[in-house]
Formats: sequence, C-alpha cells, structure tokens
Amino acid sequence: AKYAGPASRFVDLPDGVRLHYRDQGKADGPVLVLVHGYGDSAFTWDGWVARLGDRYRIISLDLPGHGLTRAPKGYRMSADNQVAAVQAVADAAQLSRFALAGNSMGGGVAWRYALAHPERLDALILDAAAGWPAPAKTPPLAFRILQHPLGKAFLKSIDNKPLIRAGVRGEVGDPTVISDAFIDRWAALQLAPGHRDTLIEIDMAGTANAKAETLRALTVPTLVLHGEVDPLIPVASGRKFAEVIPGAQLIVYPKIGHLPQVEIPERSADDVAAFLEKARAKPQA
Repeated sequence: AKYAGPASRFVDLPDGVRLHYRDQGKADGPVLVLVHGYGDSAFTWDGWVARLGDRYRIISLDLPGHGLTRAPKGYRMSADNQVAAVQAVADAAQLSRFALAGNSMGGGVAWRYALAHPERLDALILDAAAGWPAPAKTPPLAFRILQHPLGKAFLKSIDNKPLIRAGVRGEVGDPTVISDAFIDRWAALQLAPGHRDTLIEIDMAGTANAKAETLRALTVPTLVLHGEVDPLIPVASGRKFAEVIPGAQLIVYPKIGHLPQVEIPERSADDVAAFLEKARAKPQA
C-alpha cells in the first residue's frame, strides 16, 4: 500500500512467486529493463527513470525476496530463477527486444540473461556487476554474520536497519548521498513476509562463476560502468568484463563506489543514453 504506485504491475509465476515490476517513462519509446542488486529494490533506479523517462520506456523489476515481489515459503533464489524472473517480466510486458541493465547482483543476472537469451537484447549494461571471484578482503558486517551458524537466526530476529545503514553508506564514495529515507525504505521492504529468509539463504559465492571463454561469446553491444572506489566489487572486476566481452565499452567513475545509479544518477544515465543511441544506430550482428 505504501510503495506500490500507478506504474506497478504484478505477474504470478509458476513457482509461486508474485513478481512486481514498474512500467514507466515513454510508452512507445525503446525499452530499458533494470535489475537491482542484493537487498535492494526497483527504487534504486529512480534517478535513471527521472533522467531517461522522456525518451525510454523503463521497466524496473523486484527480484524474488526483494521489494514488492513475494516468494513462497522455502523459496531458494538461484542464478537460474533470477534469469527466469527477467524473462517473465519481458513476456508479461510483451517486450520483443530491449536493452538490459543490472547493478551488482543484478548485473550478474543481466549478463547471464544475455547468454541465455541473446535474441531478445539490443544492448547490455553492466553496472558494478557481480560475476568474478573477489579478492580476499573484509566483507560488510552483515555478510560476516551470515558466515556463522547462528548468524542467520540472529539476522532474522533483529532490527537490521543499523546494519543496512552502515553497509549501504560504506559502499559508496560519499556516504552523504544515501539519505535517511533511502535507508528507511530499504529496511522497510526487507520486512515483507519471507524476504529475510530468501535473502539469508542465497548462495552469494555460487553466483561468482563468470568465465572468460563463455563471455567472449556475447555479441550484444555492452557498456560496463564501475566506480573507481567500489569497496564491494573492485573496479578490476569491471575492467575484466570489458576485457573479455567483445567490443565492450568501459567507463570508470573516479571517487564513486558501488551504486553509480544512486551516487551520480544524471551522469551515469547520460552515459547510458549516449551508449544506447550508438547501439541502436549500429546494425546488429
């Protein structure tokens, strides 16, 4: 009741998921589909929607266990069912071809979708995308808690807003860009029934399985965006995507962290628009 709006749509999937997405922007414009990262929601893209909505039809979805998407008890999020969620939205919204962008875990969903359904995509945008095994470093406190046997039960029962505040503000170059309202919404949406179970049980390590020989098969025009000071997924990961995906364009943002779409929404959206204009003008292979 609080967070859905006129742009909200819901679709029921065969596995019991009731999936939420927003259909915004120019109804007859070229389509851009947006996939958020772990623990986040479709609202992370509000800056891009505001900047690009006069030119593009923009569809932002909530993955199972996130935002306003509900998953049944016992649901386990996997790389395969995340890709299936994107496909379900594309089908429900009657999209023939579209550009696909994803941030963090959603970036991992995006490149996996591109490998599984290249015929549906005009372009691919990887925004601080997950996929490569990360070098050894100290993960955020919430992830460290999850590594202990009692940690999952602990996180299910506490007010985790302080962890969210510290985690999200610690992921960006300038913590002041993350407002209290942003944190309040992030925490509130995680209180939806079943969300914490889904988030806690996901196998994050199992999604770090990008392979150079596989990604070299991509022919869709690809833009890689990455913050230079991203503490969660290092900029070396973005450089590696750009290196192995044929013809990929790389933009590295100085002093920006893990959420370019939130930290510099207008600049990053303008970069996406410029890239998409070139991709649309170029004949497809």
